[in-house]
Amino acid sequence: MQENAGETIAALAIVFVPLSLLSFGGSNAVLADIAHQSIGVYGWTSEREFADMFALSRAAPGPGSMLTALIGWKVAGLTGALVATLSLYLPSAVLVFGVARLWGRWRGSAWHEAIERGLAPIAAGLFLSGGIAVLRASPGGPAVWIAALAAAAILLRWPRLHPVPLLILGGIVFGLADAA
Repeated sequence: MQENAGETIAALAIVFVPLSLLSFGGSNAVLADIAHQSIGVYGWTSEREFADMFALSRAAPGPGSMLTALIGWKVAGLTGALVATLSLYLPSAVLVFGVARLWGRWRGSAWHEAIERGLAPIAAGLFLSGGIAVLRASPGGPAVWIAALAAAAILLRWPRLHPVPLLILGGIVFGLADAA
């Protein structure tokens, strides 16, 4: 049993350390990979459990990457939560610390601007794939996809609109649909 627990702890680190180094803009950028590894590869969570953990991590105060701690907690208790969290934060923090020391020296240079412009679509694509992964894991079916597309269209049209009214409207619509 102890050997199995050790393998689970190692697997958490093997999953989250590389994702840490790919998480441009935060954990949302690697959400699709977290879902794929947790649901499809390791079977740590079902689609429903993943969607529930995602919702809980967004509803609770604190960083959105709390999802990794919840997954780690589910599969290996407190040790799993600590390993998953440190595996997601520590490698990227060390990398950012090192790069930041050099980055400021080259501000304004052509390659500095090119790198920043090149990373923006990568981060946007990673965020989009994370949203799609959550929608796929959601038990709401096509209605959730329609609601997400409608919210995206509204926010594209009115980018300064605060998302809270959309969340409230979505809650009302889904509450009424569930009651019917």
